[in-house]
Amino acid sequence: MHEVKILACAAALAALAAGPALGQGKETLAIVVKGLDNPFFEQINLGCQKWMAENADSKYECLYTGPASSADEAGEVQIVDDLLTKGVAAIAISPSNAPAMANRVRQIAPKVPVMTIDADFLEQDRDLRVTYLGTDNYLMGVKMAEEAMKLKAEGGTVCLQLGNVAADNINARAQGFRDTASGQKGIDRLTGQNGWTEIDGCPVFTNDQADLANQQMADTFTANPDLDAFILVGGWAQFAPQAYAQVTDQVMDKLKSKDLIIIAGDTLPPQTQAFREGRSHAQVGQRPFEMGYRAPDVMIQLINGEKVDDPLYTGLDICNEQDPGFCANN
Repeated sequence: MHEVKILACAAALAALAAGPALGQGKETLAIVVKGLDNPFFEQINLGCQKWMAENADSKYECLYTGPASSADEAGEVQIVDDLLTKGVAAIAISPSNAPAMANRVRQIAPKVPVMTIDADFLEQDRDLRVTYLGTDNYLMGVKMAEEAMKLKAEGGTVCLQLGNVAADNINARAQGFRDTASGQKGIDRLTGQNGWTEIDGCPVFTNDQADLANQQMADTFTANPDLDAFILVGGWAQFAPQAYAQVTDQVMDKLKSKDLIIIAGDTLPPQTQAFREGRSHAQVGQRPFEMGYRAPDVMIQLINGEKVDDPLYTGLDICNEQDPGFCANN
């Protein structure tokens, strides 16, 4: 495992070294994501690339990078360290391990603008960045709970599937879900409030790995045949559509009858297909392309000393059976 992490980090650093050559003499606006293996972040990259195509005459270039694996928290910190040491005009970070990333940025004390994108620092570390660009993650959790409550008015047993333990954005979604489902603020765990109870063994943490996410779903369904709701707070399992189809095939009768409901985060193409196939009952989608497209302009504003709102939210797309909306044709 140690050798795999070394290779993954080396691959990401090699890509990083090659990146600035894209624009000879241009200043770099860096976007650092949790992992290049996650298709969600590829949408951020596409937004970054669109900005580049539309701003070919700019003195700046948009550099998208991150560790090869989303599980490589230390690799992401090292990439940020290297970028800030090497010198960039500004940087946008999606911290996988928010405390570890904030600790390193505080140690470096960079003189260039720092913002967060997609995931934020913990509240006590937000003095390290000028603004956050991305989803209102607490609201995303609220919306997921609202969709679950429409389908299960009396509540039920539920399992939350989360990402990395220290990911601020994922934890904010979980808090939004629990607060809304319970009708109370600051709930650490659902223990019967409004009829909702988190089962033993949950939440489960995927470490942003699609294969692990699908295995966790399969194991949970097998061990808990009477489970009422499974909440993919992020879209990990659906990022591997074949494996996700195999897992949900085992419970399709329950999904059709709504004895078991699945609410999932994000609306990437394989996820909207899963929704249309009845493999989820609702999707609450973020807008990662918009994050990547807007980030360079926000960084330029920060470089120029312009006032920028904090936070900068990019909105949500909600798909359910009553209103398929975005998921109907994407």
